[in-house]
Amino acid sequence: MNSRLGIIDLGTNTFHLLITDKTNDSVTTVFHESRPARIGLGGISKRIITPEARGRALAVLEYFREKLDFFGVRQEHTFAFGTSAIRNAENQADFCSEVLTKTGISIHVIDGNREAEYIYKGVRYGAALGNDPCLIMDIGGGSVEFIVGNENQIFWKQSFEIGGQRLMEKFMRNDPMSQSDRKNLYNYFEESLIPLANAVHQYAPLKLVGSSGTFDTLIDIDYQHRTNSRPPKNQTDFTLPIAEFYRIYTAILSGNHQERMLIPGMIELRVDMIVVAVCLVDYVLKNYGINKIQVSSYALKEGVLAELLNL
Repeated sequence: MNSRLGIIDLGTNTFHLLITDKTNDSVTTVFHESRPARIGLGGISKRIITPEARGRALAVLEYFREKLDFFGVRQEHTFAFGTSAIRNAENQADFCSEVLTKTGISIHVIDGNREAEYIYKGVRYGAALGNDPCLIMDIGGGSVEFIVGNENQIFWKQSFEIGGQRLMEKFMRNDPMSQSDRKNLYNYFEESLIPLANAVHQYAPLKLVGSSGTFDTLIDIDYQHRTNSRPPKNQTDFTLPIAEFYRIYTAILSGNHQERMLIPGMIELRVDMIVVAVCLVDYVLKNYGINKIQVSSYALKEGVLAELLNL
């Protein structure tokens, strides 16, 4: 049986559309695109989706609608998921009904727990996790999901509403970030991540496995630096040497917006949020004594796919 699926991940910063075909045992990607919607911009700390953010979101979703129609994805085979910025917005219902009216896309808003499950399934689908417990981390614009698990199961998971957009609005008052703001940011991690500290103490993960935006960009920067080229398109499982992470970390924290844009592999969408994101990665590595980073280019939408197809 040939089943064509459309999966939309409505992230706080970026919207993603994945269209796949499953024929017997093989899954092929028909179309995949990510577009900035920045739905959290200007409203995330006020718990609203601003009119400007709504306009940007609708423009992206109208484009996705065209693609779904072009590739003949049926309504009942289209799955759209709203995460942090949408689930916390007081005008969530208005937003979802406007999207449904204008694009025919029905948004399923998921809680942080479900988001963490999908991320785990996606990461496991894209990367060889092995038998030892590892700490999976997905830094979004609105929330950050942490999962302790191995290739067989999840031992612990939690979603924290400390995504990049939220952290930028709270702590990035200067560019480059000042020492005192950075200190406040790390203190905030310390306070916010107590449940994570307990889970790490209990399960002692040996490696950090990153997925989504920031980690994809770190891999792009690493490849540009080492090979002068982009990562191979069909590869989904990467190693990021600790020394290379800290080389990039130093370059990111020492420069301002313009200087960061000059780092080969950097993209406009990520150039500011990556500052607070690499601080979080640094905090996790140092505080939990982890010295190995693996990156999966699969995340939430591939986890939805894996669940739908029992992969």
